[in-house]
Amino acid sequence: MKNDSIVIVADDPARKVADDTTGAKDANEINVVSDNRMASNNKKVVCYAAGIFVCYFYFGILQEKITRSTYGDGDKFTYTSTLVFVQCVINCIFAKIMLHTFMRQGEDPTRQMYYALCGISYLGAMVSSTMALQHVNYPTQVVGKSCKPIPVMILGVLIGKKKYPLAKYFYVFMIVMGVCLFMYKDRPVTPNPDEESSLLGMGEILLLISLTLDGVTGAIQDRMRAEYQSKSGHMMYSINLWSTLVLGIVVFLTGEIWGFLQFVEKYPYIIYNMLGFSVMSALGQVFIYLVVSEFGPLLCSIITTTRKFFTVLGSVFLFGNTLIPRQWMGTALVFTGLTLDGVYGKQSSNKKK
Repeated sequence: MKNDSIVIVADDPARKVADDTTGAKDANEINVVSDNRMASNNKKVVCYAAGIFVCYFYFGILQEKITRSTYGDGDKFTYTSTLVFVQCVINCIFAKIMLHTFMRQGEDPTRQMYYALCGISYLGAMVSSTMALQHVNYPTQVVGKSCKPIPVMILGVLIGKKKYPLAKYFYVFMIVMGVCLFMYKDRPVTPNPDEESSLLGMGEILLLISLTLDGVTGAIQDRMRAEYQSKSGHMMYSINLWSTLVLGIVVFLTGEIWGFLQFVEKYPYIIYNMLGFSVMSALGQVFIYLVVSEFGPLLCSIITTTRKFFTVLGSVFLFGNTLIPRQWMGTALVFTGLTLDGVYGKQSSNKKK
């Protein structure tokens, strides 16, 4: 007869130590992977931001050269809508080539309705800000557009269902206020009070419309990223395609395209500047949509807003221009806001998750 025996298995201290060691090792590996990913993301942001800065710096030079130069016997280039139409066509072709060569991103599941709405809001914001220049001076327009991150955040929450930590709002507000202080120019004092413009004129209303449409564009892009994980190449191609279709109808219905073709026939050398202008726009948009698709439209709006600031600041050191105390205060606010957002912004967001 076999004796039934009860075997008592005791905890093995060696195994427990091994399990703890393995767990700690796994945690350390996760932390290392997380740190490496964060470092890689930071490098990407710096690279993309540098691409946006360089491309749009040269883009701005060519844009001013095209639109503000005098041609022949005093002719001026006044075909802004057609210039933007050509720009959108080149952007669209460039994105299509990239999708078939260097940026193969597979099928795009994003609904075309989102792209159509983005294209319309993008054009509306650009047209509104351009029309505002007929009523306000350029510094006022620049300061107004510097507030772009604010509607992007607000409408991102309302429409895009985004969630930002409270600290993020504070950092972005610091950046916007810093840019406004730096860019703002005091209006000259007029002896006649009647000559003072009202607080909210047509120019300011157009800027508010432009900022609202910027926020709508950013909110829709947030929805696309959340619902379809839309890729940069597809986003650039489809938004420019819809912008081309809408603006193409406008320039043909208004007849502006025919005047533009006559101007080009009369001054064919403008084609070289337009090609350079469009290529810089296309390259700049590649970096912009990379930022939007990987990091969101808010970071993109912060980069594009501070681009103007750093361009002007660069001229101070390169050409010996002087800054008044208000501008130095604005500089300190921008750098402080960018530093705090870079160091603590992502951490606060991660803690919430």
